[in-house]
Amino acid sequence: MTASDVTPLDAFAVLDLRVGRIVRAAPNEKARKPSHCLWIDFGPLGEKQSNAQITVHYAPDDLVGRLVIAAVNLGDRRIAGFLSEVLVLGLPDANGDIVLLAPERDVPLGGRVS
Repeated sequence: MTASDVTPLDAFAVLDLRVGRIVRAAPNEKARKPSHCLWIDFGPLGEKQSNAQITVHYAPDDLVGRLVIAAVNLGDRRIAGFLSEVLVLGLPDANGDIVLLAPERDVPLGGRVS
């Protein structure tokens, strides 16, 4: 199969986007760029960790309890000594600072974006 054989819908299906709830957050003191270490509950998928450069708009205490959308199948990466297992998604604001993507209401943890 070549890249031309993959439809946009197939490409989207490969990306596994899930909803999770941040259960713990702390600054990543070792990171070169300011970031937070996040522990996220994905329900049936368990708890996963993420390192996120979201310090402009979010303090660690404000993150706990928030729902987020994350890509859960991109592989692990160690960032400044912290194992990041998922990529939390966001959009840049007018200044380029990240604003988190989140569902507008409560949904079951681990639910897949479709």
